[in-house]
Amino acid sequence: MRRAAVGALVRLIGPLLLAIVILRIEDRDAVVAALAAAPLGPLVLATALNLVNIHLKVLRWDVLLRARGIRYPLGRAWASFMTSLYVGMLTPGRVGDVLRIRYLRHDLGVPYAEGLASVVMDRLCDLYVLAAFVAVGVAHYSAVVVGRLAWLTWGGIALTVLAPLALLIPGLADRALLAVYRKVARKGPAAGAEPDGPSRFLAALRAHVGRGLLITLPLTVATFAVNFVQGYLIARALGLSLSLFDVTCLLAIASLLGLLPISVAGVGVRELFFSLVFPSLGISAEHGVTFGLLVFAVIYLAVVALGFVSWQIAPPPTEPDAVS
Repeated sequence: MRRAAVGALVRLIGPLLLAIVILRIEDRDAVVAALAAAPLGPLVLATALNLVNIHLKVLRWDVLLRARGIRYPLGRAWASFMTSLYVGMLTPGRVGDVLRIRYLRHDLGVPYAEGLASVVMDRLCDLYVLAAFVAVGVAHYSAVVVGRLAWLTWGGIALTVLAPLALLIPGLADRALLAVYRKVARKGPAAGAEPDGPSRFLAALRAHVGRGLLITLPLTVATFAVNFVQGYLIARALGLSLSLFDVTCLLAIASLLGLLPISVAGVGVRELFFSLVFPSLGISAEHGVTFGLLVFAVIYLAVVALGFVSWQIAPPPTEPDAVS
């Protein structure tokens, strides 16, 4: 209980950063004016692209499941994915992903270990592709991302690339990772405890490393590309002189920094980063904050709204699990 309270307090740092950033900028009225003046057309299109992005992610998850012989109806996969996104956007640490495991168990009787492996590999694809984009972004903005920010960013890239190897390489830190699995997947005898869950999880996860990545990695690149196009449309709506490549680099770095466990959905961290970097690009800090707020609204809040609807249509299952 105390740990949860401390975690919640730590994640308030992001919103506090946002408040500090807004208070410190010279012309707060400029942020409001820029938001009010942004034309709706590009913003509506950017918001609609969330559906494309989500569909690509559902297809990627389907590829991972089919690689393990699991056939999940696309409509139900959409519902479970949207509901998990809804919870994930409102909670730190991607807690919502656990719901997908629960849906699979309830609907198809899929062992928790298999469900967890599909979700973890789903996230690893995101992390590795993001790390590649961030590396390009930091190299592109080497004159801007300097000092502690550069160390933090390169450190984040290194951690993103190296940490998952403990999961993928047999024998490396297996004991610690099995303990983590037990904490996540522990359900008790009445809920279908899996004595072989830890070893089954690692075997299933490592089985995803192979030909399937030839499909899942390009799909992951496509999901990020959609996000970057959304960012470009937002920049156009604000009249910012940023190319698609510029937006790609900026959003990639901001996404990595947003993974820091001090915020929910990167709130505050994203806006602070843009407010620091934009002046070096000849754009005001006020426009940096405005850009960050619109990215949050279009890419994150819009998904929360879609997830809320999905929750009403297909709420998390509470009935007994399907028989394996």
